[in-house]
Amino acid sequence: MSTSGLPFDDIRELLSNMPGPDETAVAAVRERDRFLTKPPGALGRLEEIAEWLAAWTGRPPAVTRPLVAVFAGNHGVTRQGVSPYPSDVTAQMVANFASGGAAINQICIANDLGLKVFDLALELPTGDITEEAALDERACAATMAFGMESIAGGTDLLCIGEMGIGNTTIAAAICHGLYGGNAEEWTGPGTGAQGEGLTRKIAAVERAVAHHKAHLGDPLELLRRLGGREIAAMAGAILAARMERIPVIVDGYVATAAAAVLHAANDTALDHCMIGHVSAEPGHIRLIEKLGKQPLLTLGMRLGEGTGAALAAGIVKAAAQCHTGMATFEQAGVSDKD
Repeated sequence: MSTSGLPFDDIRELLSNMPGPDETAVAAVRERDRFLTKPPGALGRLEEIAEWLAAWTGRPPAVTRPLVAVFAGNHGVTRQGVSPYPSDVTAQMVANFASGGAAINQICIANDLGLKVFDLALELPTGDITEEAALDERACAATMAFGMESIAGGTDLLCIGEMGIGNTTIAAAICHGLYGGNAEEWTGPGTGAQGEGLTRKIAAVERAVAHHKAHLGDPLELLRRLGGREIAAMAGAILAARMERIPVIVDGYVATAAAAVLHAANDTALDHCMIGHVSAEPGHIRLIEKLGKQPLLTLGMRLGEGTGAALAAGIVKAAAQCHTGMATFEQAGVSDKD
């Protein structure tokens, strides 16, 4: 990645110099696990999650300051009739988050998670990607930097979510631009597009990728052309978390599309991430497979808001507690296997 003085240069530098896992911390988890009051492997993925937490925090598994960060943005592509809801709903839902009335609020309460919501210039939709770039390079880099600031104040588990009418169209365009295939494979109903609405949505994804086709070889250029403010901010937050050694749980299709941009730039960029759930959006499972990940939950959800990531955070917290709180055979006076 060359340095040219352009706004993306700092991002490229970070993508080239990301810290790796703490193997000493992982070894310590494995050693303690040998003596816990259970058969080896009996907790399945919970044991893997405990190792993952240690790998990226460099300490025994613990979740003490979990945070759900929800980024909200509006998109010019909605003028193509890709969603049954108007763009005004984005701001209305942000207000609902603020008043505690959304699903994500209830899940955060149930799992004792912090919640921050970031309004990304909702009064100023991005460019219509079927005709122009969503953002220029300076604006995209600045929005990524804004997303990086979401971890200010500290957290030891970051859950990434979003809100934005039209952004499943954006996710589909990003995936189609990154991985090819046809637009229909990547495009689903989102907030409920059916019939002619879904046809318009697929056509918009096709036109957008065709319009920007000559510029999609660079993942960051793809991001600024086909993405949006909440997409760029989520990518920035995930990257900042990596630099600060904070484990990340990624939510549904849109959040995973933002993560995929980083993976396309560096195939180790998501090693500190887990996918919280597989969305009912048909493109999401295909995308997860492209990233080589396995989701924690399959609940048929497609709401966004970070809801799937927040539910998965409860499992991650349980994994940490099982590892650190469970007695050893010696402590409990339980006979170990011969």
